[in-house]
Amino acid sequence: MSEEAQQLPPRQLFVGGAWRDGNAGMRRDVVDPATGGILTTVVEADATDVDVAVRNAREAFDDGPWPRMPARDRARILHRAADLIRERADELVALESHDVGKPVSLCRAVDVETAAQQYEYCAALAQGLDGATRSTPIPSFAYTMRLPVGVVGAITPFNFPLILSSTKIAAALAAGNVVVHKPADDTPLSALFMAELLKDAGVPDGVLNVVTGSGQVVGEALLRHPGVDKIAFTGSTAIGRHAASVAGEHLKPVTMELGGNAAHIVFDDADLDVAIGAVIKAFVFNSGQFCMAGPRLLVARPLHDTVLGILEHAVPTVPIGNPRDPATVIGPMAGERQLKKVEEYIELARKEGGRIVCGGERLDLDGGFYYRPTVIADLPADSRVIAEEVFGPVLTVQPFDDEDEAVALANSTPYGLAAGLQTRDVTRAHRVAARLDAGIVWVNDWAMLDPAVPFGGVKDSGFGREYGPESLEAYTRVKSVVVSLPPVTQEQS
Repeated sequence: MSEEAQQLPPRQLFVGGAWRDGNAGMRRDVVDPATGGILTTVVEADATDVDVAVRNAREAFDDGPWPRMPARDRARILHRAADLIRERADELVALESHDVGKPVSLCRAVDVETAAQQYEYCAALAQGLDGATRSTPIPSFAYTMRLPVGVVGAITPFNFPLILSSTKIAAALAAGNVVVHKPADDTPLSALFMAELLKDAGVPDGVLNVVTGSGQVVGEALLRHPGVDKIAFTGSTAIGRHAASVAGEHLKPVTMELGGNAAHIVFDDADLDVAIGAVIKAFVFNSGQFCMAGPRLLVARPLHDTVLGILEHAVPTVPIGNPRDPATVIGPMAGERQLKKVEEYIELARKEGGRIVCGGERLDLDGGFYYRPTVIADLPADSRVIAEEVFGPVLTVQPFDDEDEAVALANSTPYGLAAGLQTRDVTRAHRVAARLDAGIVWVNDWAMLDPAVPFGGVKDSGFGREYGPESLEAYTRVKSVVVSLPPVTQEQS
């Protein structure tokens, strides 16, 4: 697509409260997944740009007003940010839909509203951050203080740019930190929009800085910069391992929300009307580009063929197409790289002996990166397609004979981010939920998230929690103060 066909003006870096060009003068295209056309260009930053951003953030933390501001004043600004997100929802919806390929109806109801709620929730938490007094046997007055950690390096992925940046930035700012944000290479536009929105809300210059560019250059520089005090990362397990390793070399605390490969268990007493809706949502939402997706369906053997038959007819009826159509539920993949990865896994499934129940092919539409949601049965137990994170609209289906086998199959993965089960037996629901290796478990639904409910992973899905009061714990450090009390003299008594 030609330079003249760009729909948006070129974007700069946001550093120190101002827009600026990159040091090397390099730029990269941002592509609309629905058409394959160029939306705009953004700066391809280098390590020098990262250094400038960190230095601005460092100055804002060491000498600026934000960490010293009364918590209720910070909360007022974060509430204003939530208001502005809703006031400018139309702009954010359009931006996120064009940048990521998300259907506009989901952008509005899920992405934009979740971001606003996150800023509101963190604003409330900010006013409750306090320490505690501690009783000791020594003659002293001991207490703790919760203080911000400092400069936070936030690194976020391509699939939920607005939500996943808000979970980190809102919590970090609420605790009095400052942030240097490196958004995903391919989907940086809402991050740049939010930088300006937060400034309009009253966030002081230097408190939020956004540096666009590649993970190999910008991400690496951020991980290694001595001026960064903490890393908050969401992305693949492979890159997360590297990020945690580099942060460990520099003794920086990290939180890691990594990959997933969740199991969705349908027991023989499940309400199938409820279960099928949840099953479909769990693997087609956001075109399957969802670390908490449910791509592994485990079905009680008496229901296995029935469930497959329902899915074969129901899945193709879910509206797929132009994300700007309000009726669309499934949009394109976020990029050609993601589309090709899904195609490779479907070809592998065929080689492994899998049966394609429905889907299994691209959708040729407007030059975009569309793939039909795909259900696969009869794969061998050692299938790579079952074992690995496909990160696309692909569902594998396996039968099980009893509860123990269902739990064993669900836990037979190195991941542990999410899991779900469908049953009418409340005792079974609690029992099985306790046995599943996952940071969050849904019963009779999927992907029900709220800013008050923490989520995060175990095993190869990472550590640390986002959302809930637990989220702010990772953005604070505890300081203890012990004041010696001299013995009371006779004169004082």
